[in-house]
Amino acid sequence: MELFKDIDQIDTPFKNAVITIGNFDGVHKGHQSLFRQVIKKAKQINGTSVVMTFAPHPLKALGISGPALITRRDQKLELIESCGIDVLLCIRFDMAFASITAHDFIEKILVNKIGMKAIIIGADYSFGKDRRGNIDLLKTQEDRLGFKTIVSDWINDTDSDLKRISSTRIRKIITNGKVDQAMKFLGRHYQIRGKVIQGRERGGSQLGFPTANIKLHDELCPKLGVYAVTVETTKGDFWGVANIGFSPTFGDQMFTIEVHILDFNHDIYNTRLRVNMVERLRDEKKFANIQELSEQIKKDIETAKDILEKNGCS
Repeated sequence: MELFKDIDQIDTPFKNAVITIGNFDGVHKGHQSLFRQVIKKAKQINGTSVVMTFAPHPLKALGISGPALITRRDQKLELIESCGIDVLLCIRFDMAFASITAHDFIEKILVNKIGMKAIIIGADYSFGKDRRGNIDLLKTQEDRLGFKTIVSDWINDTDSDLKRISSTRIRKIITNGKVDQAMKFLGRHYQIRGKVIQGRERGGSQLGFPTANIKLHDELCPKLGVYAVTVETTKGDFWGVANIGFSPTFGDQMFTIEVHILDFNHDIYNTRLRVNMVERLRDEKKFANIQELSEQIKKDIETAKDILEKNGCS
């Protein structure tokens, strides 16, 4: 996959480009279906499959508080590449880009610069300055500029035809702690990534369960509590138990994400972890003493093992 971070990096238009455009946060099953349609159409016309996405989120670029991200930029790019797309345009969204009129966006960027022969988008897609561009405008320009507009159907939850799979819906599911449900819509476990930072060093010394402490940046934070997880480390992949919260038993009210990695004895400070959230086990709870907490952690580990084995986690 070719990656471009600026429109000006494109020297010549792509051959018979078939493009889709969006934020694609989460790269969920709906997005994946859209990418498959783009790839199929590109093959039909001996063309190039192209995805255009943006960084940062357009709302943030406009000074509006945008949503917490299901996927940070690095993960989003990896996931889009894994779908088999030929070209990914990850364009910096700023005020200059936001000021491009809808007409100029179609003609000067999509057609002249990218070489668009077809665009595949959802029915509510809008673009250009003040979001004045839409499906109707695209269709009025098809004959003059030589491209085809294809409107993609929504991908719905198989359990309810009334509920469209969307990034907004997935965010709500994750913030409610239902990470096992999120997998149904993502096609994978929800993942958080972060560098292992210095913690309070009491997991091993006081509890007997050493933990890796990681810090979130822009990611969506699941509901506070204890989770069965798998952990991708520089030393390999392992099972684990993660606690997201404030460690109420210790009373210091400092927010942390602490991951106890099972059967693991390596120094991983300052390395990056990928933590796949498989299932929520319980709420965070204040225990009477450290001994009670330690006993509960033992139970959590056994419960997590059962869940991870049931889910076929490697």
